[in-house]
Amino acid sequence: MAAAPEFTETITKAGLTAVPVGPDEALEERIRRLRGNEGPADPIVPNFPTDPLYDLRDDEREPFPWEKISWLYDSLVVPVAWILNDDMIEDLVTFCRAWQPDLVLCDAMTHAGAIAADAVGAAHARLLYWHDLNIRMRRDFLRAVKDQPPGRRTDMLHDWYEEWAGKFGRPFSEELVVGHFAVNVLPERTRLDPHEQTLSLRYVPYNGHSVVPPWLYEKPRVPRVLMTFGILALSWVEERRMTVEQLQDTLDSLADLDIELVITLAEEVREQLTAPANCRMVGFVPLDVILPTCSIVIHHGGAGSFNGPLVHGLPQLILEYSIDAPAKQQIMAETKAGLSIPRDEVTGPRIRQDLLRLMNDETFREGAAQLQREALAQPTPNALVPELEQMTAQFRSRRA
Repeated sequence: MAAAPEFTETITKAGLTAVPVGPDEALEERIRRLRGNEGPADPIVPNFPTDPLYDLRDDEREPFPWEKISWLYDSLVVPVAWILNDDMIEDLVTFCRAWQPDLVLCDAMTHAGAIAADAVGAAHARLLYWHDLNIRMRRDFLRAVKDQPPGRRTDMLHDWYEEWAGKFGRPFSEELVVGHFAVNVLPERTRLDPHEQTLSLRYVPYNGHSVVPPWLYEKPRVPRVLMTFGILALSWVEERRMTVEQLQDTLDSLADLDIELVITLAEEVREQLTAPANCRMVGFVPLDVILPTCSIVIHHGGAGSFNGPLVHGLPQLILEYSIDAPAKQQIMAETKAGLSIPRDEVTGPRIRQDLLRLMNDETFREGAAQLQREALAQPTPNALVPELEQMTAQFRSRRA
């Protein structure tokens, strides 16, 4: 597994072999440096709504016009590509030339994997665990760019890929952008535009080396509700979606309910809160251990926080802080597997109102159980291996 040096310990603790690529600078440090000295202090956000990009019904939405889709590419997609990938490409290609992989599985943000795979003639696929806009945005872009005058047909993503591929003697191709195929852990009906060749994979919850706290040994006496904002929120200040005031308002609003509320928060945040008798504040608890004991999960919409409850058949209350929140809101509405609250409507009373709906309406448990059946019907990682071998042989043989 190749990744930035900061992930070496995480990889090796999982029993995998790590290949550090790129400089020994943590991603958080790099983002802070670019936002501080060499970039804007605040993240760049579009001045137009992007929710239609996440509409699950692609045939019912209007493709993004040139002005919007080109802005997204030039201001967000390409800058993210070079910030996350430029510094690791040389090391990754060097390793691949030495090790000669037949297949490279790339995280949706790791464009370097496609460049390295192409440089050595390996097949490459996008491994998706959240709603990936890559294919949808590329279709919108290619549709819009062809209608522009020749002098305006700029394609910065094409240029970025072409420059890197050219350094290793390879031409640009659209397969660099979208991959030979995709591996997707989301149930089929919850995906955005899938790759024309998509393999389904069952999501397997994993939280690394963890310690099971003693209070988890016994079955809860009242319904247990987990509230989590993901692992990043424990260390990255930027990922702490709710203010201390909002959190305290939530704890106060749920204080009289006959539940056990378990909430994961950073220590400095916990110290500023007053927990009611029905609340247990913790720094971290492994999701794959606590989820089977829960009745409902409240979370920010992150990949692990969404996929974990999904495979355990738990109703979800999503606070729409994740980038793909519009898609997850639509999933909850159409499958009746949970509810979601827009980020500007997140208050203690609103969370209480929707939590009570989830607790008292059997429809949500039935919807979550149906989604669970669909998720567990997908192949396990072991069962997927023959399909990976077939796809690898198909695409690797092109330049074997």
